[in-house]
Amino acid sequence: MKGFIKDFKDFIARGNVLDMAVGVIIGAAFGKIVSSLVDNILTPLLGILIGGVNFEDLSIVVGTAEVKYGAFIQSVFDFLIIAFVIFTIIRQISNVTARFKKQEEVSAPKEKECPFCKSTIAINATRCPHCTSELESKTI
Repeated sequence: MKGFIKDFKDFIARGNVLDMAVGVIIGAAFGKIVSSLVDNILTPLLGILIGGVNFEDLSIVVGTAEVKYGAFIQSVFDFLIIAFVIFTIIRQISNVTARFKKQEEVSAPKEKECPFCKSTIAINATRCPHCTSELESKTI
């Protein structure tokens, strides 16, 4: 039993489990924000644009059952709006992150100039392929 408890403690203490827990918590909070945006801002504006139709009220009666197809349509619209909002936010975050990453990346030089004939040669060349001069082993 002690081995089981030790293994469980090791499992919980791993960084990826803690990262996942933080991700779930942040995801839930982010979900509330997106749901509020959709429910309180976008859906009412969309309702105005489509003439004030409330899909939730659309239904048909089949025998003794009421089929609320409008609720299904509303759920599909909600999903599409939420997916679009999340896509837009993540895309903007990716664009900003990419800009910062490009600024940080400074690629190492791959070529150098031969000090004798001024030709462009590979950075690790020890002899110039153009003038055959011997070069220093360090980059010029």
